[in-house]
Amino acid sequence: MPSNSKKMKQIFYSLLISLLAVSVSAQAPANYYSTATGTGATLKTQLKNIITAGHNPGSYNGLWTAYQTTDRDYYYENDGTILDIYSENPTAADPYNYTVGANQCGNYNSEADCYNREHIVPQSLFNEASPMVSDVHFIRATDGYVNNMRGSLPFGKVGVTNYISNNGSKRGSSISPGYSGVVFEPIDEFKGDVARMIFYFVTRYETQLSGFSSGNMLGNSAYPGLQQWQLEQLLAWHASDPVSPAEIGRNNASYQYQGNRNPYIDNPNYVNLVWGSPTTDTQAPTAPSNLIANNPTSSTISLSWTASTDNVGVTGYAIYVNGVLHSTVTTTTATVSNLNPSTTYSFYIIAKDAAGNSSAQSNIATETTLAGSGGGSGTCGTEDFSNIPASSSSYSTRTWTNNNINWTATDARTDETINGKAITLRIGSLTSSTISGGIQDLTIKTSLKYGTGPGVLNVEINGVQVGTIPYTATTNAITTTTLSNINVTGNIVIKITNPITVTNGPRVAIDDLSWTCYNSSLSTSEVSKDKSQFTIYPNPVKNHELSVKGENLKNITKAEIYDLSGKMIRSIENPFRHSNKINLPGIVKGVYILKTEHFSAKFIVE
Repeated sequence: MPSNSKKMKQIFYSLLISLLAVSVSAQAPANYYSTATGTGATLKTQLKNIITAGHNPGSYNGLWTAYQTTDRDYYYENDGTILDIYSENPTAADPYNYTVGANQCGNYNSEADCYNREHIVPQSLFNEASPMVSDVHFIRATDGYVNNMRGSLPFGKVGVTNYISNNGSKRGSSISPGYSGVVFEPIDEFKGDVARMIFYFVTRYETQLSGFSSGNMLGNSAYPGLQQWQLEQLLAWHASDPVSPAEIGRNNASYQYQGNRNPYIDNPNYVNLVWGSPTTDTQAPTAPSNLIANNPTSSTISLSWTASTDNVGVTGYAIYVNGVLHSTVTTTTATVSNLNPSTTYSFYIIAKDAAGNSSAQSNIATETTLAGSGGGSGTCGTEDFSNIPASSSSYSTRTWTNNNINWTATDARTDETINGKAITLRIGSLTSSTISGGIQDLTIKTSLKYGTGPGVLNVEINGVQVGTIPYTATTNAITTTTLSNINVTGNIVIKITNPITVTNGPRVAIDDLSWTCYNSSLSTSEVSKDKSQFTIYPNPVKNHELSVKGENLKNITKAEIYDLSGKMIRSIENPFRHSNKINLPGIVKGVYILKTEHFSAKFIVE
């Protein structure tokens, strides 16, 4: 259900349109938009000419003065504090407030230290040049720490999250159709605000866009002025989050300060007249096909299937075991772990796209696990936290021993429970002593106890991050997660870290940790779309060079390397024309995905 403030915005917007048939609202001077008569690129240029005339931005330091009238909260708490889109809570008390002038940055170490000047379109894209660098229409007063966490990222919808601000603004891998890099997502209350600020920028400075960097958001021509994926996302946000009284007040104050207006606040219909309506993706992916279940061990079964197709793009595959959702993956192969010996299981797959459309289910495949623990995998160890120190609500370093493994938890408390005793991490980590037998899969329960979520914990094996463990935003809700195909041999050290850097951030309890052995040779095998077998070796990669074994390697036209956030690290044309090796100079240690048109495979760089 929408928030009360969102309802108010929608009611306000409806009243505004009904009262003003020409849709020119706020306090634009009479005839200000009289020459805005076209559509598409023509209208965009007409608006550019209107808002360029009379535009007289002050200095960069002058923005502090502008914020005395442009960025004050007279709409939510109505207390005159700084209206910060990264800390404002539209339906409850704000986590903190800033006094105008008194809390300017300055230095900051965490959220709530101070506010600064954030360019919604990063100033690095236009080399900090004037007049863009001091144009108040797209430069907001925001928390300095959150501004830094956003950096120069484009705006989009976040899938896997690696940072969340106190009001729920978040950073992480994109699930916006057409872009798979890292993005920043404001809360719903301010998504339209962000969209209309960016629309203002690409209109006011349309003749200069060809000389700006794209930042994975800007286009290099006057029209449409944005990359297509970014345009579609911002159009959707503009439609879902109508103009608010706060935006109108800011537009009026900005006009008084620098002499021009944001036309997309004055007349929201200009957005559709310039760029058209957002494209709604209602087409579901095709069903995955040719699902095969094979290679059973006593606790695992391997799956492979033929990829689905979609008009925009498939973002993941949901794996169902005996009719129950087990996990979601992005490749067309997976290993289902933590199964019982001598048991028959049935599997099917459902594909999903970024709009949330689900395919029909694939064919059903069945397989039976082996007896005993043979086959290279089996339960190596468990940790149920039954031996942690006595219950305590304070945060400190805790140590204990269980099943001959020594555990250390830093900045941790011991009074919370999930399935019995649990360890709760604040700004801390859980680390094991050295464990033999390698690791293939890891399973764990998580539950948010304090602070706001959702978020993730980071999992490292021998100092290399191999994945993330999610927790939901609902306090005390329990999430069970399995990381599959970690595939590290020999002695290992398990480390699980809460990456939050502020003491009032999410504090997460963990319980029922278990992992399976991995004693295979130093390679990983992936089944390709045409069922050929491809192998990466050695794995982990040594000396920044990996080798691939498989059929018809020379026919592969492109190889792409992605990190676990979904960011493409490298693209290589005809990678195996001269040899079966790929050199990886400069790639830091971590877990990566090698993707070609024939197969995809996970590998580790040490």
